[in-house]
Amino acid sequence: MMEYLALKWLHILSATLLYGTGLGSAFYKFMADRSGNLQAIAQTNKVVVLADWCFTTPTVILQPVTGIWLAHLAGYPLTSSWLVVSMLLYSVAGLCWLPVVRLQIRMKMLALEAVSHDRPLDPRYTRLTRAWFWLGVPAFIALVLVYVLMVFKPVLWS
Repeated sequence: MMEYLALKWLHILSATLLYGTGLGSAFYKFMADRSGNLQAIAQTNKVVVLADWCFTTPTVILQPVTGIWLAHLAGYPLTSSWLVVSMLLYSVAGLCWLPVVRLQIRMKMLALEAVSHDRPLDPRYTRLTRAWFWLGVPAFIALVLVYVLMVFKPVLWS
């Protein structure tokens, strides 16, 4: 029982960090971009990339490991409909996140270049930001739905 509770705690903590880091990063990046302050934009992009490496990457790995282990300990077959859909939605979020990491690094580089050369942001920055945002929308929705499925565990098919 102690193993299950410790694992459940780790699973919930990593889910919170995954979701919170993503939402927080999106908010701060959006606000910095909106400010038009090039120094703030560059610094925020640096922090967003760092947060992804420090928080998002480990939790992206921990979530499926702890989730599958929890399902095993609780006796849920991995073919349970809510688990299958959860894993599919998590995969959607992951497939959105992978290009987002690349976009964030590129936006950080463009912002730092603009600051170091004392010039305006390259127009590509806006296009990258737009792509970053639109990849975040399905990832955000997918993770919200995963939370719903984890809490309610509905039978979606027999």
